[in-house]
Amino acid sequence: QLVGRVDDQDQAKIVTRMRIYHNETLPVATYYTQQGKLFRVSGTGTVDFDFIDHINLHVRAGKGGAGAVHFRREKSVPKGGPDGGDGGRGGHILLQGNAQLATLLHLRYRKQVMAAHGQPGAGGRRAGATGADVALQVPLGTVAKDATTGHVLLEITTDGKQAILMQGGKGGLGNVHFKSATQQTPRYAQPGEPGEEGWVSLELKLLADVGLVGLPNAGKSTLLSVVSAAKPKIDAYPFTTLVPQLGIVAYGDSRSFVMADIPGILEGASSGKGLGLRFLRHIERNSILLFIIAADTPHVAKMYYMLLKELEIHNPQLLDKPRLLVLSKIDLVTGAADPTVYINALPKGIDYVAISALTGQGISALKQKIGQLLYDTV
Repeated sequence: QLVGRVDDQDQAKIVTRMRIYHNETLPVATYYTQQGKLFRVSGTGTVDFDFIDHINLHVRAGKGGAGAVHFRREKSVPKGGPDGGDGGRGGHILLQGNAQLATLLHLRYRKQVMAAHGQPGAGGRRAGATGADVALQVPLGTVAKDATTGHVLLEITTDGKQAILMQGGKGGLGNVHFKSATQQTPRYAQPGEPGEEGWVSLELKLLADVGLVGLPNAGKSTLLSVVSAAKPKIDAYPFTTLVPQLGIVAYGDSRSFVMADIPGILEGASSGKGLGLRFLRHIERNSILLFIIAADTPHVAKMYYMLLKELEIHNPQLLDKPRLLVLSKIDLVTGAADPTVYINALPKGIDYVAISALTGQGISALKQKIGQLLYDTV
């Protein structure tokens, strides 16, 4: 259904309107553009934003228990002396890796996390109970940062691994520790120390070996569905992929690698156009970047350098990763069996593979190239 003509600015507004419903699953109309015209898909669709990869939490570890001021009082034991016990440690706030989780959705509405305080000491040198720790289950690849400064506090990359996010306060010493030859009846003890607290930002960076980078409708999701068992949404309009998708690709007899497909990048994404650079954090851990460009693109080299520029603006270190150019949809190019038809339009200094997800041409060669980059260079 044709709605009207749009320019680039209007297109950005449309996508921004969809991002207002971030973290929600709402029935909305689906829009896309083609040759400067705005279209609306008949009816309504459901956009699933349950892929939560960034949340802010206020966390507070428990306070340590106070040390006890106590003196031994027993029959037939005159002047028993001090015997006040130590206070218990406050509970820690922990992050624990869980390979069964894929997003931070379960923490979406949990804005404040508090651990239990330590219990005070008692007479008879009895120590107070330690406050219960709180372990937050997070998917592998989660990075915890100080929400104010952006300083990285810790990363979770191993299943079952636990790391202290906020440390509980130490328990205070009881008066038994302060007796001496000149101070035989100390009537004081230490209070418990406060636990750490503050706002933290949890960011999920998917753990994948290969990341797919390209414009909307370049064939990234189609490639992922062909080489793996993943079933991403595929359709004939841009921004079909709204959240990252992962697939496991078999290589050789017993090897495999993980491939990540992220939403398409438009020119100007670094300034918020399209879906912006929100999902680019998910390729920061990738070992190899695959630049997917349709073979019928008029200026392949220009498109490649535009994508490079957007990556550099987001994180210059991404340019240090090995890169491979993938020319998709070669079945649409006349004379595609002869690479010289389009080789003159390719950027210099980068290896390339021409593929067709429809016919399967070049798929085996692509997997071979990726496998060589991942394993043969180790």
